[in-house]
Amino acid sequence: MTNVVDANVANHVANSVTTQNVVFQTLATASGKWIGVVTLNVEKALNALDLDMVRAMTAQLNLWKKDPLIACVVLDGSGEKAFCAGGDVRALYHASVASKGQVTEVAKVFFEEEYRLDHLLHTYGKPVLVWGDGIVMGGGLGLMAGASHRVVTETSRIAMPEVTIGLYPDVGGSYFLNRMPGKMGLFLGLTAYHMNAADACYVGLADHYLNRDDKELMFDAMATLDWSDTPALNHQRLDSMINELSNQVNTPKGESVLAQSQDIIDRLMAGSLEDIVSRMSTLVSEDAWLMKARDTFLAGSPISWHLVHVQAQLGTKLSLAQCFQWELTVSVNVCAHGDFCEGVRALLIDKDRQPQWRFKDVQAVPTAVLEQILASPWDEAHPLSQLS
Repeated sequence: MTNVVDANVANHVANSVTTQNVVFQTLATASGKWIGVVTLNVEKALNALDLDMVRAMTAQLNLWKKDPLIACVVLDGSGEKAFCAGGDVRALYHASVASKGQVTEVAKVFFEEEYRLDHLLHTYGKPVLVWGDGIVMGGGLGLMAGASHRVVTETSRIAMPEVTIGLYPDVGGSYFLNRMPGKMGLFLGLTAYHMNAADACYVGLADHYLNRDDKELMFDAMATLDWSDTPALNHQRLDSMINELSNQVNTPKGESVLAQSQDIIDRLMAGSLEDIVSRMSTLVSEDAWLMKARDTFLAGSPISWHLVHVQAQLGTKLSLAQCFQWELTVSVNVCAHGDFCEGVRALLIDKDRQPQWRFKDVQAVPTAVLEQILASPWDEAHPLSQLS
């Protein structure tokens, strides 16, 4: 860990040189407290998360959580393209292909530890700020959703694209998607729509907007903040500081297409899954964004459609811990019995972008397949049963 004492902390973050996939630094502040900075450092892979990164982050965050000198934690990504484009699913793919039709230990371990990390962020107590610049998708959005302060910029592109690889919106999607306005969560899960900063603020996935070039100003302001020993007070002071900075730089985040289209989206997503598929299949619009969402949906996995729809029926009755428990069951099973392997093959392995899904339409998916995916593969207690 590097102790950085220069007040111009943003430069130190940017100039850090390391070969590690995750960089941990502590930045000094005028109050005597420290800010812990986590930088995902796999720029060429758009900072995609692998198991080693998940484990390193979990260990360091737990240390900082207990450290009275650490007042706040910041999560950032290296490079200018992405905070985090998702999970590195290649290891999951290869393990699942090698054990076709079987739930693998690789899937069990990866998803369990990823969800434990996400849950840790949701329940951290101390302020956690995510600099959500560039691409924030899948596992990256799982990290951002768990943070207490989510900052987006003019370059933010935020999505849950799992339907395109035969998965479904996990990493806490069962919790945060179902708490969005109307049918918005279902729409985002089925269409993998790319949100901008204004969209993310509207649906509750972002709290603040700054320009990409304001990052250094933000770190400098954090270094001079009067951090206290009280987490609740630190939350308030950080919130006020970012709001003040946003007002100073006068950076309007623009219009949210999703906010303007809430009624249209609610109508499209109403009724049964068969109703939705029929409606989307015949949709014609002059809005390019909506037609792209339609096309992405129609190209997705019919098994994934069903899982996203079942997920939406969970509503808000499940606790955060229960959502992660439900997701762990579904995620390990979909690698074995769903379209995950074919989706990853088409998008990331062979890159032909021509997935041959197991079933060609929504009606063709047997109930038995869905029941198999939704059934717990553990004879003993669920691995996340003690999550609280």
